[in-house]
Amino acid sequence: MASKLTRSNRAGWLMASPGVALIAAFIILPFFLAFTFSLTNQRLASPNPTKYIGFENYNDLLGVAFFTLEPERDDAGAVVRSANGEIKYPRLRAFTRNNPDYPHLQGKREWFSWQSGESRKVVLASDVVFMKSLVNTITFVLVVAPVQAGLALVLALLINQKLKGISLFRAVYFMPVVVSIVVVSLLWRFIYSPGDGLLNNLLSAMTFGAFQPVDWLGNTSTALGSIMAMSVWQGVGFHMVIWLSGLQTISPTLYEAAQIEGSSKWQTFRYVTWPGLRNTAVLILIVITMQAFALFAQVAVMTQGGPLDSTQVLVFQAFERGYGKQDISGGSTISVILFLIVLSVSLLQRWLTREKS
Repeated sequence: MASKLTRSNRAGWLMASPGVALIAAFIILPFFLAFTFSLTNQRLASPNPTKYIGFENYNDLLGVAFFTLEPERDDAGAVVRSANGEIKYPRLRAFTRNNPDYPHLQGKREWFSWQSGESRKVVLASDVVFMKSLVNTITFVLVVAPVQAGLALVLALLINQKLKGISLFRAVYFMPVVVSIVVVSLLWRFIYSPGDGLLNNLLSAMTFGAFQPVDWLGNTSTALGSIMAMSVWQGVGFHMVIWLSGLQTISPTLYEAAQIEGSSKWQTFRYVTWPGLRNTAVLILIVITMQAFALFAQVAVMTQGGPLDSTQVLVFQAFERGYGKQDISGGSTISVILFLIVLSVSLLQRWLTREKS
């Protein structure tokens, strides 16, 4: 006999079943398949049979080691220096290649290093490209999420006015959202062009020729920042609309009361506007974070992960390995790691933004 809950919600379950089936077929099932593949050596079009290898793929991606290189010394014990005075160190490859005395370093490559006195501290990784993509993705999220949310809030406050022609500004600010991200990426690739790109020409004109053209997407120090700037510009209109919807749910009587009490604009924003936007802020924070972790099209169109892997990100790495290199197990492993990171961040955001008694 059906329970009361089942009988009263039968129509709802019937209407929700197509959506649930699609979510199960295209999200839940693929995730479990990805996790299964990540525990094997599965490759596309490989003559070798698939084998279960446990967490070896995760170790190959996440393996990190620390090592201290001591300087070379002469017979008297003095530090050997080059002609220009730099300290000489033994080759790192002597420790990471076929050296049984350092088994934890075997197969790893230098990720980054720094000087500490006469010693050189080295961080090695089993997969340097993956580590770069992980750092780039986290950097992208930490920069784009607050900048985009803050700029969208400022725009929402500006257009939430009863002024003539304000609808035109709303349409202009929202316009980049409705344009395909691929088209936007192509457009900004021309804007960033090192030759006669719009940005270089504009900066040169503003400085009366003093500014020297920059290869924005071809320089390791500016490539990721350029993609960040374009991503903020493209998505800010969408979040502006969400902020605007939150602003319009705040009762006008609260603003009238604040005005009667003689509150300044900052006090009105702090004690009336911002508390009224709490739920909207939580939604925007989660949405922007999820979108930032899913960064792919901008990198694929504008830089292909270059130059020198400076714009590699997790989703692009998963795609490149899974389809470009036909390494299904490697791509699946990256996908599972990305899922766990996003899940952890979502749970942390939920805990930080919870209702406090």
